[in-house]
Amino acid sequence: MRFLFVGDSMTIGCPGDFTWRYRMWRHLEASFEGPYEIVGPRTALYDPAAGAAVSDAYADPAFPPASRRHLAGWGEGWLHMAPLIGPAVAESRADVLLVSLGLIDLGFYTDADQTVANFAAFVANARAANPRVRIVCLPVIPNIRARDDAAFAAEVDRFNVLLAKGVADLDTAASPLLLATVPDTYDIHADTYDGTHPGPTGEHKLAAAFAGALHGAWELGGRYAL
Repeated sequence: MRFLFVGDSMTIGCPGDFTWRYRMWRHLEASFEGPYEIVGPRTALYDPAAGAAVSDAYADPAFPPASRRHLAGWGEGWLHMAPLIGPAVAESRADVLLVSLGLIDLGFYTDADQTVANFAAFVANARAANPRVRIVCLPVIPNIRARDDAAFAAEVDRFNVLLAKGVADLDTAASPLLLATVPDTYDIHADTYDGTHPGPTGEHKLAAAFAGALHGAWELGGRYAL
């Protein structure tokens, strides 16, 4: 089974991060029964000093290069990934997409209605490449801008409602769609290093959200263990 991680800055990570992708790799190594592969066209971390995804300085240098693969980008959202996902799925033959997007879209590019339309386009393009692809989506998670900007917080809440409805409407037996649950314990002060990007505990909680969805709905992998 091939897993493709899709996301924005919270998924690609920076030099010195473990990333939630690393936490998922550790989880799959410990609990997934049968062969699996992490796939994707990219492997690097985003280096703010270079202004580009050029770093391989993961916090754990033992993170295998093949398991670092992803489709994530700093400043990229549903808007950017919708046209990229079809070719990425076709090339990698991905079976399961684990997707964390939306904050960048709402923060810089699109409103909730436009963002959920881009989500629908993403799903359609992924299915065009693999009609049996499974997709797990994470809602927009707590972040410092939503804490400080009431209008933005309202738009995030509206998008998360629309996303949940979109997941339910587009779910099919052939190509299941699933919405992961952000833990109630996720705390921007304790679980991020800047109010937005996850630190070690936040990485674990995001990985646990995906792992819980995979295990609970499809019995893929075990229960997440810190």
